[in-house]
Amino acid sequence: MTNLPPSVANLRGAVDLSSLVRPPAQQSGPPADDLAVPSLVVEGTDANFTGILELSNTVPVLVELYAGAPSPTLNRIITEQGGRFILATVDAQKNPQLQQAFKVTAAPTVAAVIGGRPIALYEGELPEVEVLDVLKQLATLAAQNGVTGTVTPTDDAAAPAEPVEPPLPPHHQEAYDAMSNGDFDTAIAEYTTAIAQDPRDQLAVAGLAQVSLLARLSKADPDQVRAAAAAAPDDVSAQLAVADLDVSGGHVDDAFARLLDLFPRLDQSGKDAVRARLLELFEIVGTDDPRVAAARRRLTGLLY
Repeated sequence: MTNLPPSVANLRGAVDLSSLVRPPAQQSGPPADDLAVPSLVVEGTDANFTGILELSNTVPVLVELYAGAPSPTLNRIITEQGGRFILATVDAQKNPQLQQAFKVTAAPTVAAVIGGRPIALYEGELPEVEVLDVLKQLATLAAQNGVTGTVTPTDDAAAPAEPVEPPLPPHHQEAYDAMSNGDFDTAIAEYTTAIAQDPRDQLAVAGLAQVSLLARLSKADPDQVRAAAAAAPDDVSAQLAVADLDVSGGHVDDAFARLLDLFPRLDQSGKDAVRARLLELFEIVGTDDPRVAAARRRLTGLLY
């Protein structure tokens, strides 16, 4: 397997995709120097990943396995690289084969594929300067392996110009910038202020839920969390912590079932804590997700 230079954050070493896809077809000549593609950012699925692997013979392919929504920052960074990279965004919850192949335990998980060979990179959000450093080292590694081409998106000329998005409200922008820099406490404070000013600000409610989960996960050791939950099945804090891990890894049904099974055994304080966490996780998964609808119905039955 190809190894990154030591300065690149190493997740768990290279991952093995052999159980998921066929190796890219052998080419009769050198990789293409330039390749036309519909877009620099593509949606990766269990069904189409073989084709994405083949693109990695021309340029490095970043793979972002996300829960909820892909990172707009990573999307922007890749589109600014002049066709030297492709980004494949993968909804980990909807693509269990890719989730398993990349050993996803937290979202987002970011990996790369160069010449058909996968490389683990990092978990969570990185500041933009660190992402750019990772890309620089990937480009060096790709050149060492003969992957030196570029891709040209064909949809840029054909598609109408994207409408300019209105700027984010001030507290949302401050929260977004803080999250990009890994400053979760500031992001939480900004979203909390936005909600205080407008309790109907659903985007702030969802943003607060997401950044709160990231903040908790940043301080958690997965092995210790799962061991504590197994040792204390009626401990509210331990079960809440492992439910966070389950949602971040795409095991949504497991997280909801764990907390709903625990709910009837708790005193009122414990029930309040579990209900609050479930409502937060519902926002993270998406209130229109059928798993959320089913869990919400069960919670309502337990409450009344």
